[in-house]
Amino acid sequence: MAYLVHTAHPQFVSLWLSTVGWVLTAVTLGLIQWRVWLVADLTFITSGVAWIGIWRVCFYSHTLVTSGFRVMYCQSMALSDTFTPPEIATAQVLTLLGLVVGFCGNAAAVYALRNIYFGLEKQTPIRCAFAMAGTLCLLSAVCFLIPLLWNLNSVVTNQTIAFPSNFHMPPTPVTQNAGAGIGVGIIGSFMMIVSGVIFIFYRFPVKVGPRVEPPCPEARHFDGSSVGTLSPGSVGHGRDGLNNSQARDNPAFCSDEHL
Repeated sequence: MAYLVHTAHPQFVSLWLSTVGWVLTAVTLGLIQWRVWLVADLTFITSGVAWIGIWRVCFYSHTLVTSGFRVMYCQSMALSDTFTPPEIATAQVLTLLGLVVGFCGNAAAVYALRNIYFGLEKQTPIRCAFAMAGTLCLLSAVCFLIPLLWNLNSVVTNQTIAFPSNFHMPPTPVTQNAGAGIGVGIIGSFMMIVSGVIFIFYRFPVKVGPRVEPPCPEARHFDGSSVGTLSPGSVGHGRDGLNNSQARDNPAFCSDEHL
């Protein structure tokens, strides 16, 4: 059984890295701080700050309070709503897809490491599993980076959203900033990319064939007669019959040189 554990240390670390990255991208889905709006009208938005996520819009208010919250008012955004901007609609679809793909990538990495730690010697299952894990991790990162960078661009260019009246949101903010949701998602996606590359670059060790030693020349006396091939253990027994020059021709010395 081949010992392969030492060949997969980077992939083992990469599994932990991809797991943490996957958890961070999963947290991104639930955060409402994707886009932070600063507004001037404090009639409903008491704090002057509103948070826009990919599923809902929330702000602190002493006038409007959502059931279940003390001082926070929230409204949900669905994919079917006409006012939902394309970058948020895209985020709702791609982030869920990326979450599933990332989970499958981590599962493939676990399968590959399981084969290595349990001593499976076949190359194809291990290499295919690592290649699949790396590809799925990279694909998951892409699924997250597209909406993350798109929403970041909307923040930088101060894009507006035409919210309906029941949201009590102004059509245009004074200014807006990128929230923690975008930052956490980008970090998690970067970790998934690094782990995916490490998975893909796994190489199965090359098997080294048995070592072939060159044959030792036959020892001869000074007169040219053959004394036969001597084993290493016969050096001590034939010490009386060999002088120093003959001892140099002993095959035992020759075999020692190749150790």
